[in-house]
Parts: sequence; structure tokens; C-alpha cells
Amino acid sequence: MLLVDMDTKCSNDTSLPTCYEESSGPLAVIVIPALLALSTVLVVTLILCSLRQNRRRRLSHSSHFTNGPTIVFLAAQQSLTLTTASVSTSKVQQALRPWEVPDECVLEGVEFWQTGRYGPICKGLLRKGDGVSSAVVIKSLRDGPDHPEAKEFVEWLLFYATVCKHDNVVQMLYCQTRRLPMYLVLDAYSPGNLLHFLWTLRNDNSNTPEAVTNVSERSVFLVAKQVAAGLDYLMSEHRLVHGDVAARNILIGPGLAVRVSGLGVAFEARTIMHSACGKRATEVPLKWQAPERILMQLSIDRSDVWSFGILIYELITLGSPPYPELDPASVLPKLQASYRMKRPENCGGPLYDLMKYCWMWSFKDRPAFSAIIKLLDSSLHLAATKPLHIPEVVDIFEYNRKAGLFS
Repeated sequence: MLLVDMDTKCSNDTSLPTCYEESSGPLAVIVIPALLALSTVLVVTLILCSLRQNRRRRLSHSSHFTNGPTIVFLAAQQSLTLTTASVSTSKVQQALRPWEVPDECVLEGVEFWQTGRYGPICKGLLRKGDGVSSAVVIKSLRDGPDHPEAKEFVEWLLFYATVCKHDNVVQMLYCQTRRLPMYLVLDAYSPGNLLHFLWTLRNDNSNTPEAVTNVSERSVFLVAKQVAAGLDYLMSEHRLVHGDVAARNILIGPGLAVRVSGLGVAFEARTIMHSACGKRATEVPLKWQAPERILMQLSIDRSDVWSFGILIYELITLGSPPYPELDPASVLPKLQASYRMKRPENCGGPLYDLMKYCWMWSFKDRPAFSAIIKLLDSSLHLAATKPLHIPEVVDIFEYNRKAGLFS
């Protein structure tokens, strides 16, 4: 364009008689071919760069990653083109190396489930080298400008690798950081979400196996004890406050085995390194929060104990919302006036006493989880074995309204 403009200007402007003479001189013979050659090189370079970028985009959307597991992300999800620079430090590599997905493992039947904090969450099957398959949940990192969440995602993987080492805590199986996309593989406990499981026990569902439908007050004791054990482990071994104890964040498996899940608030609290509630903690529904969290935004282990009492209420009522007769905004004034939920139907005295113990106004008066485990053990023989029966079907919209959930 520069050469064309110069020629045009010279040919149209008679006030510059020397212009044409200079352009036809020896200097022009050298400069013009050199500029043309340079322009050609730049154009070819741009074309090659464009082709290379297109090839990378195709590879990022590919469903097969060589020398690694097969995984398919739906077209609706963004491509994951994150570089692994954020996991290049030797300390991180050493910590995550035992958790990397083995080459012989393959992820099959991967389907999009929901959108998580960091990107798409999928469900699928993990087939190991021996041919055995197990249901898994895959949480992956979305793409984005400058990948602002990449560092936090890697810290999240390290958090899971450190914390998830107890039978009653969600199990991390593998992670993938050596190639794209980056993701975390969790064991998909079945039936899964405890709250949804409790709802299925209503109405005497004839399709549910008898061993599962026979959930009694004794079953509540056994489930609650496992939850307490998981929470006690988080506090005693890692100084972690869960921050969102509720049936929706507990996984239920075969034989009513339990695993504590929903560790987002605990992860955030650990990264900000203080007990004040972070962004995720403010999203916890108010009806599950202890008074000190509502009043002072203070989250401690005994705040989890208060929420644990709410969880027991959820268990014994097969998933009813707490304080169903109160609006969320009116809960705190009622609690300040010494109001507590009445004893639910099918709830024996010892279990209700434990609930009230968890709901002591001063957190100093509430029991530690280690003491709760002992109380559950000592009172187990008093628990009724008659199957719980609540005929009402849960209306999701009505449940969300009463529980103060708006998502």
C-alpha cells in the first residue's frame, strides 16, 4: 500500500518532478524488491499462524486425547484451550502426580449434567484397564479470557487431593493436568443426592427396593453418625469448617453409606485464610445458618453443629424444609426469642434432644462432633425401627419457597 500511494502521488503531482526519477534509480531497484519479499514473508507467516490456530481449535474440540482417557464434551460447552503453565511448578506436579488419570483408563458415555463454578460438569463411566467400569462425575475447567480461574482450579484440585481421604468424605478418583482439557474425576455415589433420595422414600414407592424403603429412625441415627464422622475429620485433621451442612450436600450410597460433599465454602475459607464468611458462604440459605453467621458473618466448627441439627430434622422428616411456617427473614428474630422447631413426628426424645443441643444459642454450649458421635452411639438402641412414612409428595417450587432457595 505504501508503494502504491507513493507511485500515485508522484504520477499525479507535477510539482514533484524528481520523484519519478528517484524511484527509477538504483535505490528503487534494491528497495522495492526487498519490500515485496518482506511483504510476501509476512503474508505467508500470517497464513501459517491462522492454519495452526485452526488446527488447535479442532484438537481442543476433539473427543479423543492421545495417550489418555476418552472424553466427550457437548458442543454447547466452550473449548478448553488452557495452557498447563499454571501447573508447571515441581511442587504442584509432585502433589498431583499420584492422582493423574492412568493412560489405560477411558471415560465413556460422558453427558453434560450441569454448569459448575469452573465449567461444565458431566456424568459418565470410567473404564479401567481391567475392564471394570464405575459411574463418575467429571468437573472441568472452562475456557476464558486469560484463563483467570486456572490458578484457582489447580488449587481446588490440590485441595481435593489433600482433603478427600476419609470414607465419609466425597472421593476424588483422578485429575487431569498434563494435557487438555483439565478436569477432576469424582466417584458418583448412587443413589446420590441425599435430599432427593429422601424425597423418593415418600409415597411408598413400589419401585424402590425393600431394603431401601425400610428407612427408620434407627437409619437416621446411622446416617447422622457418618455425617458427623466426616465433619469431625474435616475439622480435626484439616481445621476445616464445612460451612454448608445440609442434606443437599450429602451423598448417599449402597447400604445407606454416606459421604460429605459440597466443599466449596470450605475451600474458599481455606484460601482466604480467615473465619469470616466469603462469597460462597453468603449464598448458603439462611434457614441452615447458625445465629453467629447471620449476625456476625462468623463461621466456626460449632456453626456446622447448628446446621447438623437442621440436617437431622431433614432426615427424620424425609426432606421437609426447616422452619416451614416461617419466612427466611423472620427466622433470626424468632431464634433470638428462644424459638426452636417442634419435635417432628416419628422423632424420639433422644434424637430431638440432640437436635436442641445442636441449636443452643451460644456456640460454646453446643457439642463437638466427636461428642455427637458418642451420643448417637449411646442412644442408638433407643431408636425406633419402624419405617418412616410421610405420604405427601414434595412440590419442588413450594419446597424452594419455604426453604428460602431461589435457584
